[in-house]
Amino acid sequence: MTAVAQRLKHSYQKNWYAYAMIAPVVVVLGVLVVYPLVYGLYLTLTDADSLNSARTIGVNHIDATYKFIGLDNYQDILFGDTAYDRFWSHFIWTIVWTALCVALHYSIGLGLALLLNQKLRGRTFYRLMLIVPWAVPTFVTVFGWRIMLSDSGVINTALDSIGLPSPGWLEDTFWQRFAAIMVNTWCGVPFMMVSLLGGLQSIDSSLYEAAEMDGASAWQRFRYVTLPGLRSVSSTVVLLGIIWTFNQFAVIFLLFGRTSAPDAQILVTWAYFLGFGQQPREFAESATYGMLLLAILIVFTSFYRRWLNRNDQQLTI
Repeated sequence: MTAVAQRLKHSYQKNWYAYAMIAPVVVVLGVLVVYPLVYGLYLTLTDADSLNSARTIGVNHIDATYKFIGLDNYQDILFGDTAYDRFWSHFIWTIVWTALCVALHYSIGLGLALLLNQKLRGRTFYRLMLIVPWAVPTFVTVFGWRIMLSDSGVINTALDSIGLPSPGWLEDTFWQRFAAIMVNTWCGVPFMMVSLLGGLQSIDSSLYEAAEMDGASAWQRFRYVTLPGLRSVSSTVVLLGIIWTFNQFAVIFLLFGRTSAPDAQILVTWAYFLGFGQQPREFAESATYGMLLLAILIVFTSFYRRWLNRNDQQLTI
């Protein structure tokens, strides 16, 4: 028996209980994550759709007839004749959507966290009320907004009552984008607020006292004490916010359903539409979008973490 095999055997005999405990997790992750990922990657290399995939109609079984085409799907989506309309226009809107939503989440969440970090009467009640949008299931919140944004909803009724035009929140492309950002901001601000409030409470109060004794203004205390103190929390919640918002399927799909204008759909909802919202259903193309989304997020996360590490090194020098 080789030395490597002996070490593995010794490690198993010594830590068999730990292996037994993590085995169910490994199996579940393999079934729910690894297998779909590998199968999706395989589909991207084929021309599979609903017409050439294996299916059963009544008692008749039809075998799959799709074939291997290599990287043609990637080349067609990224560089084909209709690449801008099919991918790049949705990619640009997804970037804009993510940047605006995360900026609003962070700025509003930080403002509310700073307010709730003060000694206010009824502070606990305000905290509970501001967490409600986060505690309510997303589909309930989105459906509630959809009812309010409908043509006869409370928002358009209120606008009509004061003589203002009532936008087509659920029909017009511009207003669909505006409504999607508004609803996603409503859903995402509480998480930022709670996370940043925890970060604010972890900052040593003596730093504020020392800065105030040195004559620092409120803005200077915020800039040189609060923001640096929130750096680790901010970097984490912003990264999570970017990943969640970039892949935010529920808000746009539940808010507009099948009536969403193509230009109002982000990459993840457009991938769903290609795979399940049209005929024929383009399984290979939809899977290719999924792989591209994964690649984009991996590359972004890698550069983001390197940028943070480089800044941390510069601060410690």
